[in-house]
Amino acid sequence: MSSLFSCRSYVENGEEEMLIVDDGPDLIHPQDFRKQASINRSSLAYYRCKEEEREHLIAHESLDYLPSHSKAYKKWLQEKTYRTEWDRWLLMGLIGIAVGMLGFLTHQIIDCLIKLKWDLVENYLKHGNFHVTWMCVLGSGLAMILVSSSSVLFFCPAGSPSGLPEIIGYLNGTSIQHLFNIKTFLGTFVSCVLAVASGLFCGPEGPMIHLGAIMGCGLSQLQSDTLGIRLPFFTRFRNSADKRSFITAGAGAGIASVLRAPVGGLLFTLEEVSSSWDIRLAWQTFFCCLAATFTTDLLSSSLYGLVYRGHFGFFEVEKRILFWVKDLLDMSVLAFIPTILLGILGGLLGALFVSLNLKINKLRMQLFNSIPKSSLRKTSKLLETVLILVCTTTVTVYLPYFFPCTPVMSLRNSQLRNNSEIIEQFKREISEYNCSPSTSWIGPDGVRYSNQTFNQAAALLVENGKQGITYLFKRGTPGEFGYASLCTTLAFYFILSCWTAGSAVASGLVIPMLYTGALYGRIIGLILVSIFDVQTNKYGAWIDPGLFAAIGAASFFSGVSRLTISLTVIMVEITNDVQSLLLIMLAVMVAKMVGDLFNASLYSSLLKLKCIPYLDVEPFVCHRKKWLNLELFSARDVMEPRVRVLHLKENIASLARLLRSTSHGGFPVVYRPESGHAEVFQGTIKRLELCMLLENENIFESETNSEVFSSSHPLSYQKITVEKLPNLSCLTTLLNRYTTDPRYQQLFINLEPYINKSAMSVQAHFSLQRTYIIFRTLGLRHLTVVDPQNRVVGIITRKDLMPLPLQERLRLQLASQSPDAGEQLMD
Repeated sequence: MSSLFSCRSYVENGEEEMLIVDDGPDLIHPQDFRKQASINRSSLAYYRCKEEEREHLIAHESLDYLPSHSKAYKKWLQEKTYRTEWDRWLLMGLIGIAVGMLGFLTHQIIDCLIKLKWDLVENYLKHGNFHVTWMCVLGSGLAMILVSSSSVLFFCPAGSPSGLPEIIGYLNGTSIQHLFNIKTFLGTFVSCVLAVASGLFCGPEGPMIHLGAIMGCGLSQLQSDTLGIRLPFFTRFRNSADKRSFITAGAGAGIASVLRAPVGGLLFTLEEVSSSWDIRLAWQTFFCCLAATFTTDLLSSSLYGLVYRGHFGFFEVEKRILFWVKDLLDMSVLAFIPTILLGILGGLLGALFVSLNLKINKLRMQLFNSIPKSSLRKTSKLLETVLILVCTTTVTVYLPYFFPCTPVMSLRNSQLRNNSEIIEQFKREISEYNCSPSTSWIGPDGVRYSNQTFNQAAALLVENGKQGITYLFKRGTPGEFGYASLCTTLAFYFILSCWTAGSAVASGLVIPMLYTGALYGRIIGLILVSIFDVQTNKYGAWIDPGLFAAIGAASFFSGVSRLTISLTVIMVEITNDVQSLLLIMLAVMVAKMVGDLFNASLYSSLLKLKCIPYLDVEPFVCHRKKWLNLELFSARDVMEPRVRVLHLKENIASLARLLRSTSHGGFPVVYRPESGHAEVFQGTIKRLELCMLLENENIFESETNSEVFSSSHPLSYQKITVEKLPNLSCLTTLLNRYTTDPRYQQLFINLEPYINKSAMSVQAHFSLQRTYIIFRTLGLRHLTVVDPQNRVVGIITRKDLMPLPLQERLRLQLASQSPDAGEQLMD
């Protein structure tokens, strides 16, 4: 049978084709989607995947949020302690500590590699030997990027970098292969630290979210198919609901650790990552983020460059806060005017960034998927990352050559008496670039002075992005960076970071988003200084380029990600600038509203581009440029009416033939309450559970007169509950034997102990809007549709509620009605 999605590869247990009769055509053929380009081009991009891409796309299967409520499950629950939560809190703490240690290690390795790389060329820079500098920096960067990209392409099982969109899709109910594999963890970690250290314009934040989620999954499940480990601890958490809770907490801990923002990490998971949320999960994620941030801070207090420096447990504010803003400024209502301008600019540039990145990624997919050989395709992806690094290194090394050296002292506020702290900010020779060596002396007033100079473009480009953002956020330095260096850096950084995002390395976009916004924010601040001059009184102190750099960073971050609440808290936590809270809130809101006028957020767009089925909070269906009110439609309008059902007692041979001939993910089970009564809905059973049952011949029984019979030795819940089949070839052999051996024509199996009797069902006339809400809120895999007599009349799966299928089926429904009735169903 052809799959509904033309981009979907073979799904071993694919519920997307669930319960559709094999000899009948699908209600919607994949080719029909191509005819809808004039209706919704942005949605169509979700499904427009070429045939040759199939082997590269991950096979997606939906997941039930809650475990199957069968007799076997209830018997298993009776053996577990109830309302004992100490082990859950213990695991949350352990996950937080582990993620915090990983975040600390990530920062330390990146800083060490960057320092080592530039220390190698320090002497060449002092003598102005840029060609040798370029070759050395490129050589060390190539060594890193080759390992970084190879670890993703050739070591990770998926063969491509995964990250936040995949985590969002999984927590929404889509199973993604190899997402939490131990090889994926190692490959992502190595790729992340080497990609950032190589000099690419990227950050470690996105991969850290993924790594935190993997740790949350691994430590809570304590099992690994790759390593062949299955520890007998915390077994009660081996279900989809608890697993997703720990993954959510791990993802929040990842962003909390890498940004030192525990509350921001919590709110980020609430606003962007998780699809199922409750107050208990909020408390546990809060604790996990606290443990992660505390661990990172504790280790960072005494270790720098992986060398013990003393003062263990003493949290210095400069180390504790990522982009610490020392001098807070008094605000004026007039500051809201340029803030609104920055918000508009952030929304426009953010939408441009999203659009440009999507076009680059689509072109990248078309080019690489046109290469038939897998090894050659991966090598081509590797060469692309090398090309990006060559361009980035060339800009980084040669661009500062065209900028003059600027005296450090002339840039500082004249009221500062002791500038030793200023000199410390630019003590690294790399910021001096090719400037003359500095000398210092003690003046008659006892103050140490220096004639140190630095290169503006080098300070912005050569240093890592984190240090550059710190320079841009600094207050009281209106002349530190000029228009030329800021505009030039903005142009190159915007283009190169957009190109880097989506390449074959594990990289994040938080640092590039903050950096890009800080650059144009500081330009706006310089314009204000040029108009109103440097203000020395407290009422005009808000006219400061550093202030607007922070606001610009927030606006561009919001314009790309469309985050609001979590982003505001993160900006306050990473800058300590509570005084600018209202300005940040305003810029974030304006940027989101402006960006939404043009396209969706980057993460939502990547979900569509990667063909990851995702159910939004609310369904939005458009027909003839008008929004449809789904309350006016019913479940029967989108259900699949051709349904395969099972009975409480099933013949082994018939069941084996059914599993061999279909790839359905589950089946409704019906029974007859009394003789002469119609068969009514009893529950559902999954394909995986049926496969595990058929592997145990000891539960087969001979035919009896009663339709319902009891198994003498029912299987335990642990034996039938698996995430994937342990041995597919063995199962295939069994199914062949069951269908050909006459013995099994006389054997039956009792499905009653294994049926999910709490499976949801709705009547055919039930509101479509409320059907969608029930399906998404409960995290269902399939929803049975019944008539008033509780007879099965249809089935609804995730694919039926996706935007394009939903739109197509409702369009057909409207076409079958009169024009006047169709108009009444539209808003």
